[in-house]
Amino acid sequence: MRDSRVLNAQAGSQPTLRDNMAGSAEAAAAASGQQAAELLARIESVPFSRWHTKARVVIGSSTFFDAFDALSLAFVLPVLVGLWQIKPLQIGFLIGASYIGQFIGALVFGWYAERSGRIRSATVSIAIMSVMSLGCALSGNIPMLLACRFIQGIGVGGQMPVAATYISELSNAHGRGKYFLLYEMLFPVGLMAAGQLGAWLVPAVGWKVMFWIGAVPGLMIAFFVSRLPESPRWLIGKGRYAEAEVVVRSMEASTPRRILAAGGPKVSAAKLAPTGKKAGWRELLSPFYRGRTLIVWVLWATAFFIANSLNNWLPTLYRTVYQLPLQSALRAASMTNIAQVVLLLVCAYSIDRIGRRNWTLAAFCAGGALSVALGLFAAHSVWGVMVMGTLTYGLIGSINAVLYLYTPEVYPTRMRATGTGLATSWLRLASAVGPTLVGLLVHTEGTGSVFLMFAAVSAVGALAATGMIETRERSLEEIAP
Repeated sequence: MRDSRVLNAQAGSQPTLRDNMAGSAEAAAAASGQQAAELLARIESVPFSRWHTKARVVIGSSTFFDAFDALSLAFVLPVLVGLWQIKPLQIGFLIGASYIGQFIGALVFGWYAERSGRIRSATVSIAIMSVMSLGCALSGNIPMLLACRFIQGIGVGGQMPVAATYISELSNAHGRGKYFLLYEMLFPVGLMAAGQLGAWLVPAVGWKVMFWIGAVPGLMIAFFVSRLPESPRWLIGKGRYAEAEVVVRSMEASTPRRILAAGGPKVSAAKLAPTGKKAGWRELLSPFYRGRTLIVWVLWATAFFIANSLNNWLPTLYRTVYQLPLQSALRAASMTNIAQVVLLLVCAYSIDRIGRRNWTLAAFCAGGALSVALGLFAAHSVWGVMVMGTLTYGLIGSINAVLYLYTPEVYPTRMRATGTGLATSWLRLASAVGPTLVGLLVHTEGTGSVFLMFAAVSAVGALAATGMIETRERSLEEIAP
């Protein structure tokens, strides 16, 4: 009996198998977290270099053609309206079909990027949008063009959020806003190229040329994207440290300079260890992220409701409502993208001083004020629309670029692509609804009512902007642990 008590006491004083396993798991997690922290600190210490330039140029080229493909229809429609006898409501459906496809693509490819990596997701989406550009060029009627634009929209919608996620994850805290927006400028440059080439080539060569331009180069770019290194932050998040080490070493080898006292992310190493759990869409609405998610959804919906409605409708409004000659209408419409490029250049060099929140709020207020003036006083004048409508688009268009910077910043790596993709899906819905509402209002109430609608939407966006958190000069892991 005494021996039994002694044995039981000895057994109780020694660690159990469960305790040993728990201790081993904690030690492994701590070691894993420390390894992740060290890799992330090294990423943060590497300044912008030729390694980053290559990635931005290749991804930026795909973003350029994403924009070109998205806007090409706007500069084709003034010809097709007469050629196929398309009515205003049908124009709205043609424009909206692409955005419905983009809505699906943003969700699907955001999810795919979390599971299979940023590069694979981007490659497939670029290939889809390029092949379908060829399909659009071969279309001979409205139903076929509608179907091709819908499928092409899936690729277009998938490319942008994944590309923005990838570029964000390559960047460090210092100057991330500037370098991201300089990359993001390729989107409005693509829009501007679509406008300038459309105004020049469509009257001279025919409407199909716009879709041919988007097809062949896009397939070449898909190949180059497939050869880029995977996001090191995504690899770290998956516990694939050996692969991440290879990428980080190539970053470090590109420049001898380092950012002193970078210190890495201000998050404990334990929290950086991969948990093996898959982040789902529900976490976007968890208590910590719910406020951020709802705010970015409203911002995306309001900004793109205005910008894409203007972008897609202005060529047709200039041609049909204000009776400008075809080439003059196309050239007038192309000025919006020039204004966006100029304002975005200013934004890129000031965003890390002004901040994401302040720029977004100011741009919504200024764009809304111009829309009020147009709706009440100047909608009857083609010159008023050219000047004030162009400035409105430039201001709201700069918000669009800032949102591609801001949204990946407020989510952690485990759900960055999902969160960004879901946020951009709201722009797709708004961009599908917006042009359709413009078509109805132009037909029933006139152009003045359209600009008053834009003013009301700007007010909603400005209100949402007041709830943004500031992310400048902070590492991604510090912003969203």
